[in-house]
Amino acid sequence: MFKNLEHIGIAVKSIAESNPLFKTLIGEEYYKTEGVESEGVKTAFYDAGNVKIELLEATNENSPIHKFIERKGEGLHHIAFEVDDLEQRMEELRATGIRLLNEKPKEGADNKLICFLHPKDTNGVLIELCQEKPSS
Repeated sequence: MFKNLEHIGIAVKSIAESNPLFKTLIGEEYYKTEGVESEGVKTAFYDAGNVKIELLEATNENSPIHKFIERKGEGLHHIAFEVDDLEQRMEELRATGIRLLNEKPKEGADNKLICFLHPKDTNGVLIELCQEKPSS
Protein backbone atom coordinates (compact mmCIF):
# COMPACT_ATOMS: atom_id res chain seq x y z
CA MET A 1 0.00 0.00 0.00
CA PHE A 2 1.02 3.57 -0.57
CA LYS A 3 1.36 5.78 2.51
CA ASN A 4 1.12 9.04 0.60
CA LEU A 5 2.14 10.96 -2.48
CA GLU A 6 5.74 11.81 -1.57
CA HIS A 7 6.84 13.99 -4.48
CA ILE A 8 6.39 14.87 -8.12
CA GLY A 9 9.54 14.78 -10.26
CA ILE A 10 9.94 17.33 -13.05
CA ALA A 11 12.73 17.06 -15.61
CA VAL A 12 14.39 20.41 -16.38
CA LYS A 13 17.34 21.46 -18.49
CA SER A 14 18.64 23.69 -15.72
CA ILE A 15 17.67 23.99 -12.06
CA ALA A 16 19.23 27.47 -11.97
CA GLU A 17 17.08 28.63 -14.90
CA SER A 18 13.92 26.92 -13.60
CA ASN A 19 14.28 28.10 -10.00
CA PRO A 20 12.74 31.57 -10.51
CA LEU A 21 9.57 30.03 -11.97
CA PHE A 22 9.16 27.44 -9.21
CA LYS A 23 10.03 29.98 -6.53
CA THR A 24 7.21 32.17 -7.89
CA LEU A 25 4.75 29.27 -8.18
CA ILE A 26 5.45 27.73 -4.77
CA GLY A 27 6.24 30.95 -2.95
CA GLU A 28 9.65 30.02 -1.62
CA GLU A 29 13.11 28.87 -2.61
CA TYR A 30 14.04 25.18 -2.83
CA TYR A 31 15.14 23.88 0.56
CA LYS A 32 17.72 21.38 -0.63
CA THR A 33 19.83 20.44 -3.63
CA GLU A 34 21.56 17.12 -3.95
CA GLY A 35 23.40 15.07 -6.53
CA VAL A 36 22.62 11.42 -7.19
CA GLU A 37 25.73 10.28 -9.01
CA SER A 38 24.39 6.79 -9.85
CA GLU A 39 21.49 8.38 -11.76
CA GLY A 40 23.49 11.24 -13.26
CA VAL A 41 21.21 13.90 -11.80
CA LYS A 42 21.19 16.97 -9.64
CA THR A 43 17.96 17.52 -7.71
CA ALA A 44 16.29 20.47 -6.02
CA PHE A 45 13.40 19.99 -3.59
CA TYR A 46 10.59 22.46 -2.91
CA ASP A 47 8.04 22.14 -0.11
CA ALA A 48 4.64 22.55 -1.75
CA GLY A 49 2.50 21.81 1.31
CA ASN A 50 1.44 18.18 1.43
CA VAL A 51 3.81 17.12 -1.36
CA LYS A 52 7.32 17.96 -2.49
CA ILE A 53 8.32 19.05 -5.98
CA GLU A 54 11.64 17.62 -7.18
CA LEU A 55 13.40 19.26 -10.11
CA LEU A 56 15.77 16.90 -11.91
CA GLU A 57 18.69 18.15 -14.01
CA ALA A 58 20.97 15.78 -15.93
CA THR A 59 24.65 15.92 -15.03
CA ASN A 60 25.81 13.85 -18.01
CA GLU A 61 24.58 12.60 -21.39
CA ASN A 62 24.00 9.05 -20.08
CA SER A 63 21.54 10.26 -17.46
CA PRO A 64 17.94 9.03 -17.81
CA ILE A 65 16.91 12.69 -17.39
CA HIS A 66 19.07 13.78 -20.33
CA LYS A 67 17.51 11.05 -22.49
CA PHE A 68 14.00 11.95 -21.28
CA ILE A 69 14.43 15.64 -22.16
CA GLU A 70 15.85 14.74 -25.59
CA ARG A 71 12.77 12.56 -26.32
CA LYS A 72 9.99 14.51 -24.63
CA GLY A 73 11.34 17.88 -23.54
CA GLU A 74 11.09 19.33 -20.07
CA GLY A 75 8.11 18.32 -17.96
CA LEU A 76 6.55 15.76 -15.67
CA HIS A 77 8.97 12.87 -15.23
CA HIS A 78 7.56 10.76 -12.40
CA ILE A 79 5.22 10.54 -9.44
CA ALA A 80 6.64 9.11 -6.21
CA PHE A 81 4.69 7.28 -3.53
CA GLU A 82 6.05 6.54 -0.08
CA VAL A 83 5.74 2.97 1.20
CA ASP A 84 6.43 1.40 4.61
CA ASP A 85 8.43 -1.59 3.34
CA LEU A 86 9.91 -1.08 -0.12
CA GLU A 87 11.23 -4.61 -0.61
CA GLN A 88 7.90 -6.16 0.39
CA ARG A 89 5.95 -3.82 -1.91
CA MET A 90 8.33 -4.62 -4.77
CA GLU A 91 7.69 -8.35 -4.28
CA GLU A 92 3.91 -7.82 -4.14
CA LEU A 93 3.93 -5.81 -7.37
CA ARG A 94 6.31 -8.22 -9.10
CA ALA A 95 3.88 -11.06 -8.22
CA THR A 96 1.07 -9.21 -10.03
CA GLY A 97 3.17 -9.00 -13.20
CA ILE A 98 4.14 -5.34 -12.91
CA ARG A 99 7.70 -4.93 -14.14
CA LEU A 100 10.24 -3.12 -11.98
CA LEU A 101 13.01 -1.05 -13.53
CA ASN A 102 15.40 -2.14 -10.79
CA GLU A 103 15.51 -5.53 -9.13
CA LYS A 104 16.41 -4.27 -5.67
CA PRO A 105 16.05 -0.92 -3.87
CA LYS A 106 18.66 1.65 -4.78
CA GLU A 107 19.90 4.89 -3.27
CA GLY A 108 17.85 7.94 -4.19
CA ALA A 109 17.82 11.60 -3.23
CA ASP A 110 16.45 13.04 0.02
CA ASN A 111 17.57 10.09 2.19
CA LYS A 112 15.38 7.58 0.33
CA LEU A 113 15.63 4.05 -1.01
CA ILE A 114 13.80 3.90 -4.34
CA CYS A 115 12.43 1.65 -7.05
CA PHE A 116 10.78 2.59 -10.35
CA LEU A 117 7.88 0.72 -11.98
CA HIS A 118 7.87 0.23 -15.75
CA PRO A 119 5.62 2.90 -17.30
CA LYS A 120 4.30 0.40 -19.86
CA ASP A 121 2.64 -1.37 -16.91
CA THR A 122 1.34 1.81 -15.23
CA ASN A 123 -0.65 3.55 -17.99
CA GLY A 124 2.41 5.37 -19.32
CA VAL A 125 3.28 7.03 -16.00
CA LEU A 126 6.69 6.45 -14.44
CA ILE A 127 5.97 5.58 -10.79
CA GLU A 128 8.64 5.72 -8.12
CA LEU A 129 8.26 3.91 -4.82
CA CYS A 130 10.32 5.30 -1.98
CA GLN A 131 11.08 4.55 1.64
CA GLU A 132 13.03 6.58 4.16
CA LYS A 133 16.46 4.97 4.68
CA PRO A 134 16.69 3.24 8.05
CA SER A 135 18.75 5.09 10.66
CA SER A 136 22.20 3.63 11.04
